[in-house]
Amino acid sequence: MTELMDATAAKIVLAIQRGDSINHVASKIDVSYSWVYDWVERLEDAKIIAITDNGIRIVDHEMRQQYAEMMAALYSRDTISQEDAYVIPHFAGMEFAYTEIDAAYVWTHGGYQIARGHDDYPVFIEVHDRDVERWIAFFQQFGVHTMINERPDAGDVDGNVHYVLFPKTDGIDAEWVDGNPVIPLDDAVDQMMENRAAYEPALEIIADEYDRDIDASHHSAMGAD
Repeated sequence: MTELMDATAAKIVLAIQRGDSINHVASKIDVSYSWVYDWVERLEDAKIIAITDNGIRIVDHEMRQQYAEMMAALYSRDTISQEDAYVIPHFAGMEFAYTEIDAAYVWTHGGYQIARGHDDYPVFIEVHDRDVERWIAFFQQFGVHTMINERPDAGDVDGNVHYVLFPKTDGIDAEWVDGNPVIPLDDAVDQMMENRAAYEPALEIIADEYDRDIDASHHSAMGAD
């Protein structure tokens, strides 16, 4: 069993939500399909997970907890990478969606960044209001700072990656892009329009890739006022 105490195996098990496909799990943790497929077979043989007609599900929840403790210990001892900053939220088992700067980041497939650096990397996510305390406790396991509704000053947080939570009481509307849940494209564009000068490069990418007439939408919205 010790050969199963592997970081990739842990990421797979922790990222699984009932009904996930192998491809979806691979996208969530940013690991190749073939490598995830190999691990899924081994984890199924060990009866930790099961592959059903309705997707993958966890069978051994005690083992899942051991994986959670292992990954929390590993991440809390080291600097969390930008890549892993987008993997860790999938371990929480709670619904979320990337928003604000990360809505632009996800919808442009990582093609647009603004006002972030390796030593100050906030990640912005919408969460259910009822789950806020659980999210804070979850990130504390990884030694990661969490704020509500506003970005902290870089000097007020330890480490590089931290999370900014935006609680929602009326549900979370999310679409999946590259293995990540993100607010719908129209909502993301509306957010970017509020600070258009900063987001102009992202808007150009989105207009081109998704065939959106950003200028027409913007002028129409202004005219409606």
